[in-house]
Order: sequence, then structure tokens, then C-alpha cells
Amino acid sequence: MSGFLNSTAQHFDEDIVLIERFLAGDAGAFNELYSKYYERIFSIARGILLDHDEAADATQEIFALIYRNLNRFDRKSKFSTWMFRVAVNRSIQQGRGLKYKHRQVELNEASEKQVHEPENKESDPRVTAAMEQLQPVDRAVLTLFYWEELSLQEVADSLHCGVNAAKTRLFRARERFRKFYERLPE
Repeated sequence: MSGFLNSTAQHFDEDIVLIERFLAGDAGAFNELYSKYYERIFSIARGILLDHDEAADATQEIFALIYRNLNRFDRKSKFSTWMFRVAVNRSIQQGRGLKYKHRQVELNEASEKQVHEPENKESDPRVTAAMEQLQPVDRAVLTLFYWEELSLQEVADSLHCGVNAAKTRLFRARERFRKFYERLPE
């Protein structure tokens, strides 16, 4: 157990060192943070937005927000938790905008896009279809807990709520997912 604590503390301290270096003017330190967290941030955005291109755009915007606001990181939580909160909030915000954007697309453009969009062969099409029916906030909690494998405390911190609220959100999102999933043809 002490090895786990030491590796966690070392991981946390490493981020703080990189942040301090960046704030002192070392742009390369931010590149290290970017490289270290890109895949996880992209994964969160992809889980919420369900679209590779939109997730890639959101990821760039998330890192731009982090770059501009890193001096506001207060160190009350782990850096990764703060970063995941930014990722979740920005992805949900973009997801809400996409909902409106998709309403404005011509029907033939939408059907063309669906035909040309490559499917993720790793995922079950029924899971993807059920996730598409969920609200971005539900996709966020499911993505953080199941795909990113965050603890309930980390999910709560990332969603800026208490652990009990995170449990409730996870339970409700899971139930909504289950209902959508069960309605889909096998």
C-alpha cells in the first residue's frame, strides 16, 4: 500500500513541478502536460460527444482553456481532477451546441455524414446507440466511471459535486442507459 501512496504522491508532485515550470515561463513544461494527458482528455471528450472529430476539436479547446487558466489552478485537488473537470464541462457545453447544430443540418447532409462516418469497430453498436440517446451529462458520468475508471470520489471531484451526488448521478445515468439499451434490437 505504501508503494501505491508513494507513486500517487510522486505523480501529483510531478504535475505540480511541471505547472510551476510552466508558470515560470517554461513552455516545454506545458507540452509535457499535454503529452501526458492528451489521450485521457480525448477519451473523456469522445465519451461525451460520441464523435471523433468533435472530440478532437474539444480536446484542443480544453487544452487551450487549461493553458490560459493554469495560473488559476488552486491546488486544492489533484491537477488531473481539475483538468478532467474542465474537460467534462467543455465537452458538455460543446455537446449542447452540437444538439442545436444537428437540428440545423439539412436532412440529406445528415444522411451523407452518417454514411461516410467510420464506425468504431471496438465498440458494440448497441452501446453506441444507447449512449447517443443519453444527455451529455449522463455520458460524462458513465465515461468517467467506466471508461476512465475513476473512483467515485474522483468522479465527484471532476463533476464538482459530492460523492453521494456522484453515486446518484451514476445510478440514474446507468438506469437511463439500461432502458435505452434494452429497447434496441439485438
